[in-house]
Amino acid sequence: MTDLTTEYETEESYDRGSFNHGYLQARLVVLLGNIGNYTPVTELSLDISNLDLSKFDIKVKEEIRPDICLYPKRKIDLTHDILKMSEMPLLAIEILSPKQGIYDILEKFKIYFTLGIKSCWLVIPATATVTIYSPDDFKSFNSGEVVDETLNIHLPIAEIFS
Repeated sequence: MTDLTTEYETEESYDRGSFNHGYLQARLVVLLGNIGNYTPVTELSLDISNLDLSKFDIKVKEEIRPDICLYPKRKIDLTHDILKMSEMPLLAIEILSPKQGIYDILEKFKIYFTLGIKSCWLVIPATATVTIYSPDDFKSFNSGEVVDETLNIHLPIAEIFS
């Protein structure tokens, strides 16, 4: 690692880059996009520059990137792009990569909830499990239907992991 490598670039190379991770990310974007009420976005930088990060046990700087963010349905303006989103999504999804620890993701979820994100999903490829977190509770799904009661989202688990 050189001095030019940022902490985020190091984290990103460690957390991402597997076939299963990318496949599940793509599957979820398609499934969530087909619901019609939402706009899914991948790898979107969320602006956390005004957040006191000292109370979290994770190293981030001025942005954090969920694998998938879900916003209310919106039109895309291709002439004006947003590099760092100040509007927080309704849902943040993290997909566990082979070298990533669950503790790090749960620390990210604390940040997401502090930012006002209503629901967080942890997708674990190796066990074909989706765990949905709210600020005070969580529920895991590995068969039947994944149900996010906060956002009224219902997805067959078989369609996610097929």
